Amino acid sequence: MNSIKIILTGATGMVGEGVLMECLENPNISEILSVSRKPSGKKHAKLKEYIVSDFLKIDLNDENFKGYDAVFFCAGISSVGMSEEEYTKITYDTTLHFAKAVLNQNPDMVFNYVSGAHTDKTESGKMMWARVKGRTENALRKLGFRAAYNFRPGFMKPVEGQENVKWFFKPLIWIFPVLLPSKSLTLHEVGIAMINAVLKGYPTSTLEIKDIKNLAI
Repeated sequence: MNSIKIILTGATGMVGEGVLMECLENPNISEILSVSRKPSGKKHAKLKEYIVSDFLKIDLNDENFKGYDAVFFCAGISSVGMSEEEYTKITYDTTLHFAKAVLNQNPDMVFNYVSGAHTDKTESGKMMWARVKGRTENALRKLGFRAAYNFRPGFMKPVEGQENVKWFFKPLIWIFPVLLPSKSLTLHEVGIAMINAVLKGYPTSTLEIKDIKNLAI
């Protein structure tokens, strides 16, 4: 596989934007379909955009997804202030519906899902968000993708030039990696690791920070 075509979600958020910027510059990526609720604002010869108002209403036989090698699912939302039912709808239901739609068009596809550090694969811990993320990870592994990788990053330093970085996050960008380097990554590393997961594979389906760093080399 010399070059790959990917579908990316979350381009208007910090993680998705950083991964998108890496993919736009990476010679191993030949085409990107950004699926989002609003335009990313970026223009590039490799980039196509598919605007979808509600991911849960995507047709499970949507042929716009046909002909791609992988999904980089970077869309997500904080659980702060949300009930478990609300968070499950956005995090679990939406992700699984989208995964089924892309898999229907590409049976040999790889699915890379941005989860989170301390996600609970037992689905029974005290932290609501960790249970829901764990349930999502487990379900994705069972769908039948060629490979489904769950990326569990910690603090992620944005790529230079990113626009979608919250104001309260900016003071931490330089401090956190110095104080806690083992819990820190760059979005450049996350993007490279996602690409390499498709091109090279990885021995485990759950990638913690050290795994992401290893795969980004």
